[in-house]
Amino acid sequence: MHVEPTDRFRVIIRMMSSNKPKQLLDRLLKLQLLESDEAALDETAENQIQKQIAEVRLQIPLPMLNHYDRLVARGKKGVAAVRHQTCTGCHVQVTRAMVMNLMHGDDIQVCENCGRYLYLSETDASASPKKRKPGIENLPHAA
Repeated sequence: MHVEPTDRFRVIIRMMSSNKPKQLLDRLLKLQLLESDEAALDETAENQIQKQIAEVRLQIPLPMLNHYDRLVARGKKGVAAVRHQTCTGCHVQVTRAMVMNLMHGDDIQVCENCGRYLYLSETDASASPKKRKPGIENLPHAA
């Protein structure tokens, strides 16, 4: 039986995501932020950031870290926000089911197009869908 690489990757993500997906994404985001800040610092601050990067990398499961590193090696960011149901990394719309999974925080999601780890932006995470109550004001008025 041949298993596609994407299927293997999803199995790995499911195994890791049972270990508090929110914490893992927070660590990846922190790593991305530290690595982007590292280039603009003097030597002393750079050494301190290098230590922080090493500490954060130890807290991320190896398969996840390897995937992140592959993205960074290609000049991409490893983590992207989802805003208005769109990956901000590649600007491709993600499925509603993926957004719902991100809202529930039960699983780590990866963009099917660019492969970045996804998280909900603050505005999308706090915005809940508004339900319209049936009533006279919602009915179309006859002219």
